[in-house]
Amino acid sequence: MQLRYQFRLDPTPGQRIALTKVFGCARVVFNDGLALRKQAWETDKSRIPTGELARRVITVAKRTPERAWLAEVSVDALQSAIRDLDAAYGSFFASVTGKRKGPRILPPRFKSKRDNRQSVRFSRNGFRLRGERLNLARVGDVRVRWSRRLPSVPSSATVIRDAAGRFFCSFVVEVEPQTLPDVEQVTGVDLGLGHFAVLSDGTKIDNPRFLRRAEKKLGKEQRDLSRKTKGSSNRAKARVRVARAHARVADARREFHHQLSTRLIRDNQAVAVEDLAVKGLARTRLAKSVHDAGWTQFVAMLEYKAALYGRQFVRAGRFEPTSRVCSACGVKDGPKPLNVRVWTCGACGTALDRDINAAVNVAKAAGLAVTACGAQVRPERVPAPRGETGTHPKGLLSGGLRREFPSFRRGGSQLIAPPSFGLSQYPSPTRHRHQLPAGGRPTKPTTRLPAA
Repeated sequence: MQLRYQFRLDPTPGQRIALTKVFGCARVVFNDGLALRKQAWETDKSRIPTGELARRVITVAKRTPERAWLAEVSVDALQSAIRDLDAAYGSFFASVTGKRKGPRILPPRFKSKRDNRQSVRFSRNGFRLRGERLNLARVGDVRVRWSRRLPSVPSSATVIRDAAGRFFCSFVVEVEPQTLPDVEQVTGVDLGLGHFAVLSDGTKIDNPRFLRRAEKKLGKEQRDLSRKTKGSSNRAKARVRVARAHARVADARREFHHQLSTRLIRDNQAVAVEDLAVKGLARTRLAKSVHDAGWTQFVAMLEYKAALYGRQFVRAGRFEPTSRVCSACGVKDGPKPLNVRVWTCGACGTALDRDINAAVNVAKAAGLAVTACGAQVRPERVPAPRGETGTHPKGLLSGGLRREFPSFRRGGSQLIAPPSFGLSQYPSPTRHRHQLPAGGRPTKPTTRLPAA
């Protein structure tokens, strides 16, 4: 399988200028190719082949005074821009025809030099690894902060500059799956906002809330940015400070997701997660908290790590009533508001923690055999139904006790039971609670249930 390994770059000031020039040239080639294709489609509904398009916007354009500076950068980066345009159109047409699943893909748009994220891709002809440095064509040897070894020779290298002005290089490498030793434990994961994740064994993982914790600093930096004059250098510096504050939040969230997903995949043979409608939840009043949690990124990490290390990853259906079904007996209860965190099953009397019960049901819905081991699930005394509490003798006789104890019989205005039950005399079935006894004061019935 193919994976991306991303590392931080430390280019020199001269290399920063050269990379910025590469970004600009690749952007111009992409925009010129997009303009030609749109013009051809609007003229006679024709499509320019990729080779002809590359000849017009690269080879022929270099000979013109307006595009002569395209010769100052590597042609490999310019050709990658044309391939990116082809891929964008391919995704758009596959989405329109229904071949591509998921949300609809819009047609490619023109790129701008004011975009926060700039990137350019080099194929094997445009880069090479020289010791601890990365050699890029027409740029030079760039220092790389290697945090780990590449498992194989990369097939491409994408240089990225984010909104905070940081440079990264993303390598595409071929990785062989590494099967971990089998373990017996399987788990279901219930994602939430109060706790980021609750496992079917009762483990609760707190939600770090990285964005909420950084809101005070982000607000200060944003207010400083709003006070700067548009177009000034001070405003550009303030914008970078805001971008760096957001980058720290995103980096901390990504690191948390990596550590938690690796631990779950390492310790469990199978992991089940509910297929949440994140886009729908992001349109509610909980939108900020939903985006802060980053469920989609976390589930994507679980999925690819399970495939990499030989584990089973299952998505439970989003319409499964995981919060309404009792994980002990399987009886479906009614809907519950979000403020109800613990509820008791009316069928079996089990006290259920809402999140742990949902995690167990997620695993069961995915076909995993799990139990709520160590979870906060306990049986409680079942309250007797209304017909068996003794306050309504008619219902009592017509209810469960008549079926369970056939020796009960009606004797005049009293109930006569075998002496072994130790029952006291029941009040007359014709006396109601609103009637007054001889003393003139209402009294409560003195009915007792048989000893268990």
